[in-house]
Amino acid sequence: MRIELPAAAPGTERHLAVQRFGTVGARPKAYLQAALHADELPGTLVLHELGRRLTALEEAGRVAGEILLVPVANPIGLAQSLMQTALGRYDLATMGNFNRGWPDLEPAVARAVTARLGDDAAANVALVRAALCDAAEALPAVGENAALRRHLCRLAVDADIVLDLHCDLEAAVHLYLGTPLWPDASDLAAETGAVAVLLAEESGGHPFDEAFSSIWWRLARRFPERPLPQACLAATVEYRGQRDIAPQTAAADAEALLRFLTRRGLLDDDAPPLSPLVASPTPLEGAAMIEAPVSGIALFTVTPGETVAAGQLVCHLLDPLRGGAVEVRSPIAGIVFARAARGLVRAGEVVVKVAGAVPLPGRHGALLPN
Repeated sequence: MRIELPAAAPGTERHLAVQRFGTVGARPKAYLQAALHADELPGTLVLHELGRRLTALEEAGRVAGEILLVPVANPIGLAQSLMQTALGRYDLATMGNFNRGWPDLEPAVARAVTARLGDDAAANVALVRAALCDAAEALPAVGENAALRRHLCRLAVDADIVLDLHCDLEAAVHLYLGTPLWPDASDLAAETGAVAVLLAEESGGHPFDEAFSSIWWRLARRFPERPLPQACLAATVEYRGQRDIAPQTAAADAEALLRFLTRRGLLDDDAPPLSPLVASPTPLEGAAMIEAPVSGIALFTVTPGETVAAGQLVCHLLDPLRGGAVEVRSPIAGIVFARAARGLVRAGEVVVKVAGAVPLPGRHGALLPN
């Protein structure tokens, strides 16, 4: 399926390409997208591999639900470059982060369903999903970026599963999840092999996945007298680092997603044995985003996936002109899940990210780096 975007300027055009498998309207419905930050391409390769496998499964009549894949969710960012460097994290027209500030549909949905919710949980879910579709349809679409957001919302808003595939700079696989989704989402964490599962009810930036998962627990709290289950598992899956693009790795990741989708009833097959869980979940408020105290050449002493102790050396910042180096140590014990990729880092930049088990003082509000 091809969805045209409004032209950013005369003589230009871009579009979304959507792959659909299974029957329109079938349940469960899964929506998977990649490269919302358009310079993060490992997920695009994973969905390419997954699409190949789903094509064969559909030909064999084994797709039981409806699956939508959007391998390139942000053609606007994908077209952005400066001096041969891809710049896909921010919209250069507005300097807004493509994965922040997604629409909050909960107030509009609450108004639409307040007098209509009943005692039947399944009927309530159907009612809310219909209201969500109406709210997504009503989003403004003036301009290319606004139209892109509305189209992506319309595709994902009524899905049972929403996976937004990203990557960090240099990283091991890790997940961002809404706290109420755990432990239900433990099979996703297990299959992806995530070394860190970072939980927060609200990350502070309203990223894409939260736009679809948080609606359900917020509505349940707004209407405690009505049965309203958590009807959407939405997550951000961080597939390692920007340079981790290899066919063999992507193929293994695609197979892991197939196992997850099979277990969730999207594919007509026996559920495979569940892979072991690599890491226990930790609060996003407990993640130490360790900043460089000075500028310098980063000489790392730890790698993503490694366990560190509080006070352990994680990096030297070398000043090649003065000859000295500043030590950077982890303030907490935990798992290193990401680190900087550039050789030169500047004072104030995050150089290492460590997932810790205890919320940190001052870690509240905007928990994600912009």
